[in-house]
Amino acid sequence: MSDTADESGLADGEPGGERGGDEQRLRRRAAIRGAERVLARPGFLGTIRQRLALLDEARESYDLDEPSDIYGGGMVEALEKRVAGLLGKEAAAFFPTGTMAQQVALRCWAGRTGNPAVALHALAHPEVHERNAFSTVSGLRPLRVTSEPRMPTADEVRDFAEPFGTLMLELPLRDAGFVLPTWEELSEVVAAAREHDAVVHFDGARLWESTTHFGRPLDEIAGLADSVYVSLYKSLDGYGGAALAGPAALIEESKAWRHRYGGAVFQQFPTVLSALVGLDRELPRLPEYVAHARVVAAALREGFAAAGVPWTRVHPDVPHTNEFQVWLPYGHEVAAEAAIRQGEETGTVLFANEWARGGPGLAVTEVFVRASGLEWTADDVRAAVTEFVGRL
Repeated sequence: MSDTADESGLADGEPGGERGGDEQRLRRRAAIRGAERVLARPGFLGTIRQRLALLDEARESYDLDEPSDIYGGGMVEALEKRVAGLLGKEAAAFFPTGTMAQQVALRCWAGRTGNPAVALHALAHPEVHERNAFSTVSGLRPLRVTSEPRMPTADEVRDFAEPFGTLMLELPLRDAGFVLPTWEELSEVVAAAREHDAVVHFDGARLWESTTHFGRPLDEIAGLADSVYVSLYKSLDGYGGAALAGPAALIEESKAWRHRYGGAVFQQFPTVLSALVGLDRELPRLPEYVAHARVVAAALREGFAAAGVPWTRVHPDVPHTNEFQVWLPYGHEVAAEAAIRQGEETGTVLFANEWARGGPGLAVTEVFVRASGLEWTADDVRAAVTEFVGRL
């Protein structure tokens, strides 16, 4: 999810800004809160009381009798050290948002390489969801390597006509369907960037759940890059926040820029505690979520075929992470209304995220599998598809 997206999981520019869309969004949220069963029940849609209950587990993750943080000390430093260790990097810095973390990282790299050009995918987060922040705020110059709905190839990077100081890779590429390259492809792309004498930065907002696809541990994956950003709420269900990991000198400089960007917040213990809880509770379960997402994706495909829907697409066919896309041959408003009515009328929500316009007569939504999704069998999914299709 982007830092500027609404809580639906879809980003800026999606339908819903008009009055009808706002009313539909409120109905969707109410349906999710009132439903007995939700395939993907976002923690952030809970009540304040429910969100605060997350910290009931905090005593297992940090000594609550320690002094609170002040401008980045104490538990913030403990979180930074832990993230750095998980990613196999010398150091890490906590940031209030991923947008800030990545701008700072790439600004620092531009100063070191002497080249403000950043090669990236046209669907990368900074190009789609950050209001041109790279160029407007940080003075960076984005160069689009490709706009194809897949990761850039080694040949595209190697043969790129303009010089660049940094290659940024979003892993997984969310707006293309949470897709990842193979380990060999990723290694070759990184090697191609090195041929340009460029540094490599991973936008790893959802890197945590990439280990199953790559068949590699986190530190080995992150080890391909010079720096890595990870989100502390997208997969870990924390309150917010991000971390930037890399060489100690880069991280020290990034903290200076964090201060300049307004990211040196006086106290952040609730967010930091929620991140520590997420690392303890959610991180070990992500491979289980990825495995079950593949069960859910197959059952969705089977359910739509059995229901006689003329054309559907679950993308990727086998999800690379615990998140994937579903495409249907209906207007997005029709699909959204069917999803809401299913929740209102049956107490079961199959599709909790918003539906967006994928083209004329095409609707697309994102599906993710976490703890609540593990309770759904393939039969449950197929039955819910039948109920959903009956309301289209």
